[in-house]
Formats: sequence, C-alpha cells, structure tokens
Amino acid sequence: MADLSAIREWEQAEIARSRVEAGQASAARLATDEAGIQRYARPPADTPFPLEYAYHLLGDVTRLTVLDYGCGDGENTVLLARRNARIVALDVSEALLDLARSRLARDAKIRLPLFLAGSAHEIPLPASSVDVVFGIAILHHLDLDRSAAEIRRVLKPGGRAIFQEPVRDSRTLKIIRGLIPYRAADVSDFERQLTSIDIDRFSRGFRRGRDRAFSLPFINLAQVMPWSRRHLDRLYKLDGAILARAPILRRYAGIRVFELIKSA
Repeated sequence: MADLSAIREWEQAEIARSRVEAGQASAARLATDEAGIQRYARPPADTPFPLEYAYHLLGDVTRLTVLDYGCGDGENTVLLARRNARIVALDVSEALLDLARSRLARDAKIRLPLFLAGSAHEIPLPASSVDVVFGIAILHHLDLDRSAAEIRRVLKPGGRAIFQEPVRDSRTLKIIRGLIPYRAADVSDFERQLTSIDIDRFSRGFRRGRDRAFSLPFINLAQVMPWSRRHLDRLYKLDGAILARAPILRRYAGIRVFELIKSA
C-alpha cells in the first residue's frame, strides 16, 4: 500500500496533466453520439467488444445509485445517465469535471448527475451508499489496496463493482511492448499495466462475478497501424471467436472486464 504523501503527489500530477488535456478539448469531442449511446444500451453477453461487455454486466440500473469511478470528461457518464440511474460522477480533476458537466448539459434526455471532485482513494460518499461502482481504465492508475477498501466501504451489501482494465500477464509480450516506441498522447507517467495477480489482490474481500478477457496482441497492433484501423470491428470479432474456442490464450489478452460483488 502506497503512503498518502506518494498518493497526493500522484494526484497533483494527474490534476496538472488533466488541466492541459481539458484545455485542448473541442466542442465536437463533447457532442452526444446517439448511435454510440444506442450501441451500449443493451449489448449481448457474447459481444467481442470489451466496453460493450462492461455495459452488458451493468444491466438494468433504473433508479439505482451508480458511481462513475474516475469519470474524466464524462464519456461514460452520459451512457450511464441514459439508463435512468442516479449517477455520481467522481474525478480528481476539476478541469475534466467541467468538460463532463458541459457534455451532459447538452443532453436533454437525462437527469444531471451529482459531480464530485475528489480522490478515488478517499471517496467523498457515505458508507453503503452506492449500488454499483463502474470504472473504465481507472484501477491501473491507483493504489489497489486503498481503492479496494474505499469501494467496499461505499458499496451497499450485495452491491457490484464492474471494471475494464489493461492487463499484461505474458512476460514476453511485456518485453516486446517495451521495445515499441509508440506512446499514446494521453498516457500518464503514473499508470502501469496490471496483471492477473494484481486483479486477484484487488478482489480480496469481494465475491468474484463474471469475468472475460479481450484483445489478443493483433488487436493492439491493428490499433496503431493506420491501414488496419478500418478493419478493427472484424478483428475484434475474430479475437472474440479465438478466445471463446481457446480460453487458454487469455493470458495473452490485453484487456479484462470483471465484476465483483460485496457480500450481503
């Protein structure tokens, strides 16, 4: 478990980085994509797309309290709010929360969430006040022990936590990835790839729910090659078919979507 001074240093660096990111946002980035909203409304259990599967696990959350854990600029917040849930949108960056507010204010079909600027390590909510915690690519930024304890604290008995996270179990692939100079512009200096061991440690104290692996190495390669990006949907379908038929290959997959349940 990291000490609080190290966590504060990380959070201040994230706030500064996010301020720059928010300053570069365009109005088009915040526009509501109706087709995208419909895509994630009722995805099937066998979808080959990891984010769709996360929303499949979410299911019907009508009138439930859902914590958008690390909401950023609200890209997922608007999808959650369209499900008629009571949304609490938490992020450490006030600048990104301003973007999220602007994004959701444009959508007349939703009730505005409660936006909270605060730490994922010290969630500013009462104990047992949340039905579902929903986090997309957030845990690999955090101290796992502190964040797991906070999520257990705010969840109601029987409440669920759903996460989509990057995972790197293969040492060989980790070494190869380190040799590739490509680095996305929005990658933080403080983030890292998780392993299955990390996820197991984070999950202690919860009951494990559904869990799937996605994104074999050819998906990552296709995402950085301009000529192959237009084929990504077909490649994801191939990825899903391979992992369904050969689950032993999941250790080479780069994304995990999993569900945790707080004991009643």
